[in-house]
Amino acid sequence: MEKRDTICAISTPVGKGGIAVARISGREAKVISEHHLCSLKGKAVTLHDRRAKVCRLCDGYDFVDEVVVIFFAAPHSYTGEDVVEISCHGSLYVQERLLRLLCDGGARMAEPGEFTLRAFLNGRLNLSQAEAVADLIDSQSKASHGLAVSQMRGGYARELEELRQQFVDLAALLELELDFSDEEVEFADRRRIRDTVNALKQKVSRLIDSFRMGNAIKNGVPVAIVGAPNAGKSSLLNALLREDRAIVSPVPGTTRDTVEETLSIDGIMFRFIDTAGLRDSDDSIEKLGIERSRKAIEKAQIVIVVHDVSAGPDEEAEAMFADVSQTDRIILLVHNKCDLVLPPYPDGLTVSAKTGLGVDELKQSMIKAFREKMTDQGDVLLTNARHYEAMGKVLSALIEVEKGMDSELPTDLMVIDIRDALYHLGTITGKVTSDEVLSSVFSRFCIGK
Repeated sequence: MEKRDTICAISTPVGKGGIAVARISGREAKVISEHHLCSLKGKAVTLHDRRAKVCRLCDGYDFVDEVVVIFFAAPHSYTGEDVVEISCHGSLYVQERLLRLLCDGGARMAEPGEFTLRAFLNGRLNLSQAEAVADLIDSQSKASHGLAVSQMRGGYARELEELRQQFVDLAALLELELDFSDEEVEFADRRRIRDTVNALKQKVSRLIDSFRMGNAIKNGVPVAIVGAPNAGKSSLLNALLREDRAIVSPVPGTTRDTVEETLSIDGIMFRFIDTAGLRDSDDSIEKLGIERSRKAIEKAQIVIVVHDVSAGPDEEAEAMFADVSQTDRIILLVHNKCDLVLPPYPDGLTVSAKTGLGVDELKQSMIKAFREKMTDQGDVLLTNARHYEAMGKVLSALIEVEKGMDSELPTDLMVIDIRDALYHLGTITGKVTSDEVLSSVFSRFCIGK
């Protein structure tokens, strides 16, 4: 793909504001922009690289606005092309007039993500870094911002490049054998190859397993609040949010559907899910809510099991805690309504959703447990569903290599599987791309980025 024409767009959010920024990229960006600019004294303007100028934007002799213009000469710009950024006042009329002047001068309106697409095509970013730009724009918490910044700076790309190089070295070793196949020379010790394949499997599997954590940080860590009817789950949600988000009633079974709300705690976005009370019920609507509750538990990273201490020992809560504890989720047992009864329970956290006692301690326990789990996952996390799918195919190719070794298949067949793994790795970084993949990636960007 090549993009040789000049594009323009407003890069600031749509609507009226204090200022708006128009971005122009392409070979004619400087010429088109200069044609509609003059100095404050009415003289022609010549733009210089990385120097801001205060100018008048004019349509012939008609004054439109006073603007600030910066020119970035290729290749030292975001897109790798000549780029001009014009900051004008945020009037909708001025923005529309500016774009019309640029298009009349020979530019065209940019498509969604086209500036970042050009940065990729011109080698300024690899594909995973380009996708991180969209994640950075969408980030809503310190943790998701940190992940996006790390990926945009190339930490994730370096990890993939090291992985790719190991595949390349293994393929080169096996292909060298093929060149001397007539002489029956074996360059690679089969035990060494098996050890290398096992090491690669462990790395790829770790990245695949990290997707659950990375996706949670990116979109909000799902927290399921579960327990028996009337245990105080909705009250606890309201106490965590410090607002009356969920309906609270002494009647058991009030919550018949999942209620979701997000809250940022110490830089991490949590997505709380208040669930219907888990019990046997003949009510068809309540049964549907209970089924949704069980699905919420399956998807959650953290499960808060709420026990009503005023009702005495809760065997169902204890069984639920024991059952969920067998999974890889973070489980927190919360003894609620301690304002009514002082609970004699050594395990778990003691709270009162009504008075707020212990709620801050619950938040800190969530943060501590989640950060410990983040540390266990390593520095690089998968956050993108497309990457997760590609890594799954890389792992499948490695499994085929392993099967081939067990069956003593010829070297050329194992090389095919290794090349297949390299292909799928390449679809992540952009070394292997198609128009369909690029369209899918960049269509989620906003216009002007």
